[in-house]
Amino acid sequence: MRCRSAAPTVRVHYRTHTPRGARHSKGWLERACHNPTVSRETAARSPENARRTSDVGDDIDTDDDTRDGGAEHAAGRVHPRGLAIFLIIAGVIGWIAAFQLTIEKFHLLQNPGSTASCDFNIVVQCGANLGSAQGALFGFPNPLIGLGAWVAPIAVGVAILAGARFARWFWVAFNAGLLGALVFVIWLISQSIFVLGTLCPWCMVTWSVTIPAFLAVTLYNLGSGNIPVGASGRRVARSLAGWVPLITVLCYVVIAILAQVRLDFLSFL
Repeated sequence: MRCRSAAPTVRVHYRTHTPRGARHSKGWLERACHNPTVSRETAARSPENARRTSDVGDDIDTDDDTRDGGAEHAAGRVHPRGLAIFLIIAGVIGWIAAFQLTIEKFHLLQNPGSTASCDFNIVVQCGANLGSAQGALFGFPNPLIGLGAWVAPIAVGVAILAGARFARWFWVAFNAGLLGALVFVIWLISQSIFVLGTLCPWCMVTWSVTIPAFLAVTLYNLGSGNIPVGASGRRVARSLAGWVPLITVLCYVVIAILAQVRLDFLSFL
């Protein structure tokens, strides 16, 4: 008996439509699996995985920049709202002090021989400072400088709260201006205590806001990388930023000690 051959097998191929990018990605993975010369790292660089890696990398880069104070962090990725509010408050206080000193200067010019409203005694007074050469260092009354200069911190603070992001050069220039203000204030303090022998009330208000404004902005710029320092320097600056109030009080104490030793101002209170 003759055996009958098996019925022929019919193979049906189903072809589904696959996007070109997916076929390309699949080809990479298949070659990586079957070809031992292709490393896993190469397979991971497929278009699909590259897109996923890029998305994750963006988050990692953001964290690294914030932690290490990178260039993007310095460009304004961190929003210093606390610093902005302080700059507005300090600017308003400083501007009011400069305005009051300007009013007192006009009063003394209009009424020669009169005393200023902030003249309390021979030591605590404004008149001697306003009428001295130190009170008009650049040929015009020093309070006029304050009327213009204290607008800058107010404007910067308001702009930050409004969402502005400043470039590194702007923060460096702003810090340089505050450094100049601090140097000027230190000179005025030395002249007031050791040369004129007086303590001007409104002048002391100006001193009291200039010192912390400089400290706060300088430590912020160091900690955020606007002023280039090493990683350890940025960490130290960020740690010291929380101690600005204490550092400011210590500066006040040093000034008070110098004034008491030189002028014995407590006996006049």
